Order: sequence, then structure tokens, then C-alpha cells
Amino acid sequence: MNKRIEKRRRRKRRKFLWVLIPLLLVVLPIVGYGSYMTYKLASAAQEVSHDLTRGEKSEKRIEPIDPKHDNFSVLFLGIDTLEPESKGARTDSIMLVTFNKEEKSIKMVSIPRDSRVNIVGRDRLDKINHAHAFGGIDMTIATVEEFLDIPVDYVVRLNFKAFIDVIDAVGGVEVDVPFTFDAHGSRGSANAVTIYEGPQRLNGEEALAYARMRKDDPRGDFGRAERQQEVLKGLIEEAASLSSIMKFDKIIDRVSDHLATNFLFENMLALHPYSKSLTDIESLTFSGNDLYLNGIYYYELDPASVKEVSQALREHLGVEHLARR
Repeated sequence: MNKRIEKRRRRKRRKFLWVLIPLLLVVLPIVGYGSYMTYKLASAAQEVSHDLTRGEKSEKRIEPIDPKHDNFSVLFLGIDTLEPESKGARTDSIMLVTFNKEEKSIKMVSIPRDSRVNIVGRDRLDKINHAHAFGGIDMTIATVEEFLDIPVDYVVRLNFKAFIDVIDAVGGVEVDVPFTFDAHGSRGSANAVTIYEGPQRLNGEEALAYARMRKDDPRGDFGRAERQQEVLKGLIEEAASLSSIMKFDKIIDRVSDHLATNFLFENMLALHPYSKSLTDIESLTFSGNDLYLNGIYYYELDPASVKEVSQALREHLGVEHLARR
């Protein structure tokens, strides 16, 4: 009888671990396995903690939120560098995820990196991925908040090194490649890789190339966004396995120098109720057109599309009543 009870307890603990790696996009270690893993994760959370200039709450919030009791949003930023130092780096990937506490549902939207938007603090229209190069995490958050007219409560920023290490630590991810293409790796053309058509398992370097490639995709940024989400779903499946759970301490050690977040350890524990929704995330998309100005390429977003996505996210967060800027 005691053995059966203990076995059920173990299963419950394992399910509890399925939340964090899939959530932190594309990639962060998951909630602890026993006292040792809990200690490791708490220590890692302290190491990667990043305080925002604005303080603990968004300017679009009346009161600070608590993810255990409130709807909340998380902005994921993938920056184009292998080094721990992020100054001047651009965001290669921008993804906003919202969580609704009543429905226990998750919505996600990828923002094309070349989107032409107003960069808050620079007072000019430019590519949204330049916001980080100009003003780091704080300017990027301010720009996304103005662009979508919603509060950004939390942020997770990771670089190429963290992405590659997490994918490799779980043994790679399964994807179904739509067509064969060549793509730059983490060091550009110096380690370019060929990704072949068909179902296959990609390692970290290959997954990065697969998620980043855009120019050879006939659907451009839209095809790229779908591939990034496919990698995320593949990571979710790998993260749910016991063999991956046992590697989380190694993952924590690897990514701590290459990740920054204001998501505290106690916030991470509040993600457990969303574990079942991680395999059923609703994806939102923008529409728009290619635009060339003075020989520079931009993606001009359709205002109606932006309004539609903004409204869907505002409703999901329950902030329709908050005044728009």
C-alpha cells in the first residue's frame, strides 16, 4: 500500500515538472524535482533575475499582479548573440504569450522582427528588433506595450547559446521540415547547416537554424513563426519525458549566464495549473506587406490586423476596461 501511494506521489511530482521548460520558450528549466532540483531552480532564478527600470508592474497596470491569482503576460526575446553580454544585440525572435486564470488557457503571437513600429524612447518608426539594440529589455517592453496596447508583466530574454543548450540537453526535438534548405547556424555562415525535407530530429544547432531561416521560405516571417512554434511544441513533448526531467539540473547550469528574466521562483510555481494547456496554445497572427524605404526592408503591418490581435489579447488578459493610450 505504501509503495502504491509513493508511486502516485512520484507521478504527481513528475507532472508538476512539465510546466516551465515549454513555457520559457522557448526555453527555461522546469519546476523542481525533489528538494535538490527545487534548490537548483531557486538558485538559478536568483542568478538570472533582472530588475526592470519601471519597477515591479507595467505602467498599464493599476496594481501589481500575482500570477497565482491574476491573468498575466510574458514577453520572450531571443537575441542574436552567443555571448552573455547583450548590449547592442537585436532581437531575432519576439513572442508574446498571455495566460487566462479562469480558462487556464494560453494565447501566443509572434511579432515579425522587421515590423515597422514606433520605438518608444527614440520617437521614430523603425524595425521592432532594433529596440533592444537601442535600449535593451526596458525599451523593448515599452515598445511592445505601445504597439499592442497591453501590459507586459514579465519578460524572458535568452540568447543563441541558451537555446542550443536546452535543445541538446533534452536530446533534440522532432519536426516535420516542409522543404530542404540551407541556413546559417549560431555563428552565421561559418557553421551553416542543411536542413532536409521530412520528419526528423534536430539537435540544438540545427533547431536554431530551422527556427531562424526566413529568406528561403516563400511565406517569409509567417513561415518562420510557424517553424518557431513547431520547435516549441517539440520541446514540450521532450520536456514531458522522465529522461529529460532528470537532466534539468544540467540545463540550469548551462543557461544561467545566457538568460535574464524578472520571473521569480514563486511566479514559476504558479504555472502548474496551465500544464494541460501547453499542448493546446492558440496562435494569433498578423498580416501585412513588404516595404522598402531608402533601400531598407521593413514589414508593414496591416493596422486592422494589429487591432484584431490587440483586442484578442486584451480580452484574454481581461484589460478591456483599462484606458487605451
